[in-house]
Order: sequence, then C-alpha cells, then structure tokens
Amino acid sequence: MNSIKKPLAVAIMGPTASGKTAAALHIAAQLPCEIISVDSALVYRGMDIGSAKPSLAERAAVPHHLIDILEPSESYSVMQFRQDAIRLVSEINARGKLALLVGGTMLYFKALRDGLDDLPQADKALRAQLDADIAAFGSPALHARLQTLDPITAARLKPNDTQRIQRAMEIQLLTGQPMSALLDKAIKVELPFTLLPFALEPSDRSVLHQRIALRFDQMLNASPGLLDEVRNLRSRGDLHPQLPSMRCVGYRQAWEYLDGEIDLHSLREKGIAATRQLAKRQLTWLRSMPDRIVVDCLAPDAAQNILEQVQAHLG
Repeated sequence: MNSIKKPLAVAIMGPTASGKTAAALHIAAQLPCEIISVDSALVYRGMDIGSAKPSLAERAAVPHHLIDILEPSESYSVMQFRQDAIRLVSEINARGKLALLVGGTMLYFKALRDGLDDLPQADKALRAQLDADIAAFGSPALHARLQTLDPITAARLKPNDTQRIQRAMEIQLLTGQPMSALLDKAIKVELPFTLLPFALEPSDRSVLHQRIALRFDQMLNASPGLLDEVRNLRSRGDLHPQLPSMRCVGYRQAWEYLDGEIDLHSLREKGIAATRQLAKRQLTWLRSMPDRIVVDCLAPDAAQNILEQVQAHLG
C-alpha cells in the first residue's frame, strides 16, 4: 500500500442479499482488513435480525466499525457518516490495514464519493411545525405543497415518503430556495484516499428475489425472530413508527402486524415486496456509478474475483 500515492480503500456495494458481508469476510481472511459498515440500519443497537447484522462471531473475526453506535430513538445523518468514514479509513490505514467499506446504503456511498451539499441543519421548531401539518393533513398534502415550491424534488418523491418530503420542505422554508437548486450547486470534494468500488449485481434478478424471500422467511422463523425483536423494541416505550430506525424494511411491516393492521401472511408478502423494491432502488443507484467494477453476485467465485482484483491493485 505504501507504493500508492493515496491510501487505498475498497468499497463493496450491492443490493440486499447479494452477499456483501460474505465477500468482505473472504477478503479479510486473506488480507489484513477492517470493515466499515455502510448501512443505515446497522448503526442501531437492538436491531440485529431484521437488519441481517453480521454475527458476533463474524465481528470478532474481523474488526467492524459503525455498527451498534446509536439507540433506535436517535438519528444518524449522511454528514455524520461521511465524517466517520473518512476518519476511520485514515485510522485503519495508519494501522497498516485495508479499509473495506461494505453495505447497501447507496446515499452514504454517494455522499462519500461526491461530497455533501451546503444544506442547512435541521431546525427543531420548523420540524415540529411540519410534523403537526403531517399529523393534521397527511404527507400527501405536504407533498402537493412541495410540488408548487420544488417540482423537481417532488417528482422523485412518493407522496407517502414523509421523512424526505419533510426535509425538502424544511430546506425550502429555511433557505427560500428549492432543495433541487441547492443540490445542483454541489462541489465535488476529493477524497484523501483512493476508492476502489466493486458492485455485486445479479445476472438474474429472479434469483436475487428468491434469496430475498428465503432470507425474510428465515428472519420470521428464527428463534428469536424478527417479531420477537420488534416486540422488544416496542416495549422500550420510546420508539414509534415514524422514526428512521422503525421505517427500515421489515421493521415497518412487523410494527404494522403488532399493531393489528395486517395479518401474518400480509406481513410476509409486504416485507418481501418492500425488500425487493429496496433492491431495485439500490441497483438503480449502482447503475448511476459508471466507474464501478461489476461482479456477478450469483457467481460461486464472486468473493474470490474481488479479492484477486484487490490484490492486483495492491501489487
């Protein structure tokens, strides 16, 4: 690594159930590595089953970072992730190891690569006002209002995407400018390391869908399982369905089931469908990264393929 002008970091990206953790562990068994999680659900303590968090044994075998750093009642911003990831890559490199950035939260990867826009921080008073508007009129009404102020942003958000609609409205009201205009002014910030980006993508989408269904069933049928986990989270008394943690795929549907809104069959069907939609969005994000190195996640030698390319890059 000393022959490289900048320290190297490797990104292992991919949709849910594409084998990212297994690939990272395979590489770490051959090279001195530490893993940085790039997953917005893994930051939360007590959310292990539904987030497919690496096991304690896996985390003991290889140092992992940005896992179990927050309570589910707290929030973790893209800016916090970027700052943490850059700091951790530097620290890992100083220890003479290779940083593996592993996960499926594509917004985190994009922020890391492209930098962040100069958007205002959250305003508690304004957010409380918007929360009240949503409670009184619903998020579709706020979405309709956003359409008149920032049609570009509104066009890419679904009317029930409460969290993102709220943030877009907050930026509009705080700055007097649409979020889309501010995003267009983004200045690319050069990273202090070289990022080698691999994308685990399926050659056959239907096989990935089968993997997703199998894994969701395993989460439901495990002992303890996803429903046990969400029951425990609900029993804390400080969580609600609008929190970013509880809006994660699987947790949202389990909460609806425990509220009596859907039956067990609907929980399974909705959970699998939502996970497939997540995978579709992740693949769309990946296709917008033209410099990624695509590896078929269904190939039996996918992890070895990535390892050999990393070794070649290291010389």
